[in-house]
Amino acid sequence: MMSAADRLADVIPLAGRVAPTVESLGNTVSRTAAGTMADVVARAGSTVSEQVGGAIGSVADVAATSIREVTRRLTDEPVDATDEWGRDPVLVRNMLIAARLRWDVSTGGDQRLPKRNGALIVVNSPRWSLASIFAAFAVSEAVDRPVRFVGRPDDDLFGAMAKRLGGLLHHPDEVAGALRASELVVLAARPTRNPRTVGPIDHTIVGSAILAGVKVFPAATTSNPFARGARVEIGNPTRPPASRRGPLAELELADRLRVDITSLLSSMGDISTGTPLDWLPLSQIGAR
Repeated sequence: MMSAADRLADVIPLAGRVAPTVESLGNTVSRTAAGTMADVVARAGSTVSEQVGGAIGSVADVAATSIREVTRRLTDEPVDATDEWGRDPVLVRNMLIAARLRWDVSTGGDQRLPKRNGALIVVNSPRWSLASIFAAFAVSEAVDRPVRFVGRPDDDLFGAMAKRLGGLLHHPDEVAGALRASELVVLAARPTRNPRTVGPIDHTIVGSAILAGVKVFPAATTSNPFARGARVEIGNPTRPPASRRGPLAELELADRLRVDITSLLSSMGDISTGTPLDWLPLSQIGAR
């Protein structure tokens, strides 16, 4: 019968042979786990890179498509002809292409506008938004005809540039002349801090539309300062009061336009950025 000492002597060599095997197995498992983890990380990084690249590519594709659409739409205009109102189609086209790099503008209700006759389009004007120019460009692209805006300065530098973009002097006689010549003209209300409110509307310009016998359309504009989305929504024409004549008629029509534009803004809903900024009362984004 083997003594305890003899059995211990037999076990010690066996433990010595097992230890390297266990160590080798541990090293193999470690290398395998590390390799698997590296593969997972590499695949995850590749997926993220593909997603980011795809997103950037999508934005670039949208911008490129928009530029092609603008260029194709306006190529029929003469490139060397400045019309009697001073509008330069080449400069307008270049400005539209540049604007498309920043904004993705959608226009609704443009089918309500006359195909050939003149009309006055009155829009709301959030402060610093250049709403009349922005709306004139958007509507021009939607209806594929020149659209002018009221409010160019009467000076040599900025006035000359605004004139080439389709600007008219803020004067009833000039606006009435353009409307009688079957031009589409955009007038902005007085700018406001709150983009959800509509400022006072110049009733003398509205009176020009009444005298010219053209329709007056309310239009609402919204834009997102943190994204590319922007929209112009044109409503049904606001009818002048049948029982009024003279200055009282234009005053009442201007008041009706403010109400109609406010209604359009309400129907368009709140501006949303898709970010936590929607929870903050920042420039009335996400707030009413």
